[in-house]
Amino acid sequence: MASQTQGIQQLLAAEKRAAEKVSEARKRKARRLKQAKEEAQEEIEKYRQERESQFKEFETKHMGSREDVAARIDADTKIKIEEMNRAVKMQKSAVVEHLLSLVYDIKPEVHKNFQK
Repeated sequence: MASQTQGIQQLLAAEKRAAEKVSEARKRKARRLKQAKEEAQEEIEKYRQERESQFKEFETKHMGSREDVAARIDADTKIKIEEMNRAVKMQKSAVVEHLLSLVYDIKPEVHKNFQK
């Protein structure tokens, strides 16, 4: 009987050690997964920063900086406004005279849709 309880004790102890080993293996696996996830996040962040810097470099190379673009747009706008003002000055008197001639020279005519 004593050998039987001793065998049961040994089985229980072996089962306990096995459960501890399984538990420890699960903990190691969880740590490895967490570490892998952190490394992947770091790698993703590094790649994102690298691509962002490449994009900014490309943007600066091909478009200039945002301030340069805004300054170029302002300069183009000023030039176009000046051209329009010059065109207005040149054509103003002719347009005013044409409008006045249309207003002053009234030619009474019967409308083509008028029926007697």
